[in-house]
Amino acid sequence: MSAGKSIPLFPSKTAIEASFVPHAKVSKPVVRSVEPIGPYFLAHARRLKYGRTFSEDERLTKKAEVVDNSGEESEDEPEDPEMLRADPKEWKKQDHYAVLGLSKYRYKATFEQIKKAHLKKVLKHHPDKKASSGNYNDDSFFKCIQKAYEILSDETKRRQYDSVDDKADVEPPEEDEDGEGDFFEQWGPVFASEARFSKKQPVPLLGTMESSRAEVDNFYNSWYNFDSWKTFEYLDKDIPDDGESRDNKRFQEKKNKAERQKNKARDNARLRHLIDRAMAIDPRIKLFKQQDKAAKEARKWQREAGAREAAAAKKKAAEEEAARKAKEEAERAANAAQKKKAKEDKKKAQKKDKKTVKGALKDFTYFSGAEEPTPEHIDMVLRDVEVLMANLGDGELGQLAGEINKEKGKGADAVRSVFDGFARKFIERGSIKENDVMFFSK
Repeated sequence: MSAGKSIPLFPSKTAIEASFVPHAKVSKPVVRSVEPIGPYFLAHARRLKYGRTFSEDERLTKKAEVVDNSGEESEDEPEDPEMLRADPKEWKKQDHYAVLGLSKYRYKATFEQIKKAHLKKVLKHHPDKKASSGNYNDDSFFKCIQKAYEILSDETKRRQYDSVDDKADVEPPEEDEDGEGDFFEQWGPVFASEARFSKKQPVPLLGTMESSRAEVDNFYNSWYNFDSWKTFEYLDKDIPDDGESRDNKRFQEKKNKAERQKNKARDNARLRHLIDRAMAIDPRIKLFKQQDKAAKEARKWQREAGAREAAAAKKKAAEEEAARKAKEEAERAANAAQKKKAKEDKKKAQKKDKKTVKGALKDFTYFSGAEEPTPEHIDMVLRDVEVLMANLGDGELGQLAGEINKEKGKGADAVRSVFDGFARKFIERGSIKENDVMFFSK
């Protein structure tokens, strides 16, 4: 390039126009409707809806993705409206697991699950988020969430709460139901639930009917010596912290300690009572007692060799008599059950057939030919039907219902002809008179 001269960056307009060669005509404009989609539009809509800045929306979205990708709790636990209105000052009455959405886990929830559940609830109920949607000064439930996390994230406080969390307990059957149902199905979960409070693990569980005598003895011996870590500090009355005298504080602390001891004694008595009840109806204990009794009788039998044959014959006769009575009782029970079932089946069939008969009247507007029959017409048809129903013989109700179902698809005249046919049959049989069925005898 020589000094003092400049080269143009673009060709002149005249040169461009001179080099332009059209290949086709420009198409006519077309008006199309465009629907906005995609992650950038959704982010814009989300920021607009919640009044967020770019950085705030990005931060909250990333936190939500961490929770959503955790692989646990795929479905959120429904929130009770009453729980959402709870007073945070009454935090000792709240269900901390329910507040964090962990009701189905309770004491089995891991610390990771508690942290993730807390984060979910914070993202959903944070006061700043509610304020952005126009709901100001509503942080009561958020305080409940924070209190629940404070309790459940602290090992000591969580143990205190788990000690009084009766929602995690498995209730035993009622005392008046002892001996009813499967013993192991009813009591196995109860002892499995109580076992979580033992200081010494593992705890012997209930076992099965095949458990040996040594295993059963070990089970009850262990539970009668059960050492529970349950603590009842969670139920303590708050100690005043208002500058009052130390005597007042000491007095309240003394009362709390005495109440904890009472609660501990009551819980020990409750557990002892459960073990007594279970042992009293345990079929294995009964079997062992029967075996012990049989062994004792066998030893006695051996000592009384002279009366052995007579006793054996008597025992055999008694067993045969018991078997005969049991068989007769079983047969009577089976016959009674069969008769009862037949009676119930017949009653159900009659009820269904009556429903079919009455339904046919409504379906065809009581054979009036009008959309709204008069009350007089309805009364006349219902009186005739009641007369027919009252004179139906054994099996005739089912026959009437069957013919109605068969003719229902042919229209009102076909169904009415069924009623007319039964009316004529009863008149010919002499069970009713023509004046008794004015409508169907025409």
